[in-house]
Amino acid sequence: MRAVTTPRRRHRAAATALLAGCVALASPAIATAQEIRVRDLTVAEREVPVRLVGYGLVVGLDGTGDRALGGYGAGHTVRSVVNLLRNFSIEVPAEKLRTRNVAAVLVTAEVSPYLRAGGRFEVQVSSVGDAVSLRGGVLWMTPLVAEAGGEVYATAQGPILMSEGGAARGLATVETTGRIPSGGLLAADLPRPDFTGISRLLLREPNLGTAARIAEAINRQVGPGIAAVEDPGAIALRLPEGADHANLLMSIGELRVSPDRRAQIIIDGRDGTVVAGGDLVVGEAVVSHGVMTLTVGSTLPETGAPGDVRVAPGASVQDVAAALHAVAAPPTTIAAVFESLRSIGAIAAEVIVR
Repeated sequence: MRAVTTPRRRHRAAATALLAGCVALASPAIATAQEIRVRDLTVAEREVPVRLVGYGLVVGLDGTGDRALGGYGAGHTVRSVVNLLRNFSIEVPAEKLRTRNVAAVLVTAEVSPYLRAGGRFEVQVSSVGDAVSLRGGVLWMTPLVAEAGGEVYATAQGPILMSEGGAARGLATVETTGRIPSGGLLAADLPRPDFTGISRLLLREPNLGTAARIAEAINRQVGPGIAAVEDPGAIALRLPEGADHANLLMSIGELRVSPDRRAQIIIDGRDGTVVAGGDLVVGEAVVSHGVMTLTVGSTLPETGAPGDVRVAPGASVQDVAAALHAVAAPPTTIAAVFESLRSIGAIAAEVIVR
């Protein structure tokens, strides 16, 4: 007797086939999800960014700038304003100036050595006086140099932007630093390294396992003997004579490898954010910090105290972080707890507080 296929069965079979096809298509992507391009793991030899710095003034502040009254406060800001106005043939006695709408700042940036004149880049602005906030200010055109007293390579100016993330969560924010996207303008070409002379790749984070995998991928895809590991931070390249170095380096940069993952826990000391790998497990431990006690996987009886935090055996770092956040533990407490867990061996990972 032949089975009868109803429309509902046909629809279900089609859906099943479609789902199977999606899983089949997604499998390669999942398998290679941890693979990263070589160019994202390394930097070519001599391709070291150039750091630029400058001293400037932020104007247009709403009374939150440097204080200078009666000979006290930010005298350097007053002198800077006097010199700036003198350039426009305006003479103002220093004792008559009030700089509450002006702040002296340090401007910093990192620029690729291959950026040409006319190229733009982001700059960071930080107060060097006693300004309360740089919010709403505009950076006056500031010359940038590679070293004090050196040649001016670029200028920076523009309105200052600040993050609103902390204020949105009710956290204290630092408003004496900010950034200006595309605020830097390169005025002269930087000393450029010899692109054709690149013979090494330098790892952004030295790791012997990652270096070995990169060298293996290059030798497998480009040719045997092309790459060799010098040390955990460098891979030597033997590019063929007469080869197109640009295309060869581009091809090498597009190769994908699975880097060694160091066991790390990164904690933001300002808002308590915890970042860690999904395979980190916390061993049994009891940590008492202030009025709070964290118990991981222990059979001790519950006390019911307000600061008593308990996590089941075999908990992950994320479970512990969630438990601490649930009781509104401050960032300093979260950092101290994880550092204590590492110290007693309950976590086999490096704890970094930023």
